[in-house]
Amino acid sequence: MQWSTRGGETAAAAAVAVGLALAVLVVDPVGRVLVGAAAVVLFAVVARDLALRPRLRADADGVTVRTIGGSRLIPWGALRTRVRATRRLGTRSRTLELEDARDDAVLVVLGRRDLGTDPDAVRTALRAAGAGGQP
Repeated sequence: MQWSTRGGETAAAAAVAVGLALAVLVVDPVGRVLVGAAAVVLFAVVARDLALRPRLRADADGVTVRTIGGSRLIPWGALRTRVRATRRLGTRSRTLELEDARDDAVLVVLGRRDLGTDPDAVRTALRAAGAGGQP
C-alpha cells in the first residue's frame, strides 16, 4: 500500500506555475516580483510533490515515510497512529499523525494533500495492516 499527492493536483500546480512564469513578461516591475515569487513557490511545491512520491508506503517491515530529510522506516510494533481534527479560521482539517514509540523525536504529520485521500481511510488501512494507535 502506498499514498502520495494526487497526480492531477501536481499537474494543476505545475500549469499554474507555468502561467505565472509567463505572466511575469507582461506585468509591471512590482508585479514581476510578486508574480515571479508565486511562480517560484509553486515550482518548489511541484518539485517536492514529485521528489517525495510515494509519501507513505506500508509493507511487511512497517511504514516508510518520505520527507525532504530522507526516508524513515517505522516498524509496525513501534508505529502509533492518530487522526487529529482541527478548526482554524473557520476551516476544518484532518491530519494523520504517525509516531515512532521508540523515539519521542519522531512525529510525522500528513494532511489530505500529502496522502491523496482522507487521513481516516489511511489510518484504517494502517491499523488493519498492524499499526498501533489510539482509539
